[in-house]
Amino acid sequence: MAAGAAGTRAVLALLVLCSMAAGAAGTSPDIAGNFLVGDGKVTLWCNMSEPQHTITGHKWIHKEKTLKEDNEPGASTSYTFEGTVEEHSGIYECIFEGNPQTRGQVNISVPPQVTAYKKSEHGNEGDTGVLTCKNPSFPAVTTWSWHKSGHGRLENASGRYIIKSSGNKTELRILKLDIEQDTGDYFCNATNPLGTGDATVNLRVRSRLAALWPFLGIVAEVLVLVTIIFIYEKRRKPDEVPDDDDGGSAPLKSNATNHKDKNVRQRNAN
Repeated sequence: MAAGAAGTRAVLALLVLCSMAAGAAGTSPDIAGNFLVGDGKVTLWCNMSEPQHTITGHKWIHKEKTLKEDNEPGASTSYTFEGTVEEHSGIYECIFEGNPQTRGQVNISVPPQVTAYKKSEHGNEGDTGVLTCKNPSFPAVTTWSWHKSGHGRLENASGRYIIKSSGNKTELRILKLDIEQDTGDYFCNATNPLGTGDATVNLRVRSRLAALWPFLGIVAEVLVLVTIIFIYEKRRKPDEVPDDDDGGSAPLKSNATNHKDKNVRQRNAN
């Protein structure tokens, strides 16, 4: 990290000089470009020496996107944005409109600002694990490498690891994941002319039975539901029995009442 910080400090003092063709013939003017950092802002500026034509405006472009444009005359132009050079590294073009159009550029170069595509990855035992890192900063990475905590540097020659790197992206593939051997922290390291940078990816390997857990959970819920229904039905049936007995005894009570009334009438007749 010390090398990265030193590279950043060095790049803040960078002065970019560029000269672009002003036409089919003749000597083009020089455009001096630089940037300044302060108060959480970065200011880019370009200055044209000895303009050979009338300037009718200015434009700032980054990654084919127009950041600022005006119709002001003048041999200098600036553009300010909030943030740090690490967040906004790259090639910025300053354009002086006129006939002909003249272009210059300011390069904000920093050590690699490496980030992991996902800080935590999961894989099933026996499957292939994929870990990815990228570097969104400028200039591009010249060398990528992968390391595992407690195991040192990983190589393609091992047979289980496949490393594919191109420019600002690297990918590590781990074949036939093993829950004991492959679980842990992995480090992707990047190097460019200004320094180094790295990021960490944590890999968790699940057992083969992990895929069955959701199904087993559903089965368990169904069994619990069936058991509750069975217990409810079992307890509800005895409560219904007295209702049936009451219904059967009602006629007996009625017959006894009728017999008693008949005896009373007979005694009265006598």
